[in-house]
Amino acid sequence: MSTTESLPNATVSAKANVYFDGKCVSHNLTLADGSKKSVGVILPSTLTFNTGAPEIMEGVGGSCEYLLAGSTEWQSSGAGQKFSIPGNASFQIRVSGEPYSYICHFG
Repeated sequence: MSTTESLPNATVSAKANVYFDGKCVSHNLTLADGSKKSVGVILPSTLTFNTGAPEIMEGVGGSCEYLLAGSTEWQSSGAGQKFSIPGNASFQIRVSGEPYSYICHFG
């Protein structure tokens, strides 16, 4: 699977979204077609996120492990890989070593 290198024709929110005392930092993007995404990085940590709408996490650097609500097995994901999270759900993400860079696709 290929890794997304750029998102052309995007409007970027200059204000950063800073979560978990700076362990996760992202910026919101709106593409020309109106689709919404965020681009960010998660530093080594184990964090729990809640979703409103379904999300697809696309790794662009580093790697992570994730645990979806209701699951008992951690899954691995790295650069060039994606995983889906349902809407109105929670998931845990665990990063060790190199920070995990990602694009979050909302939809």
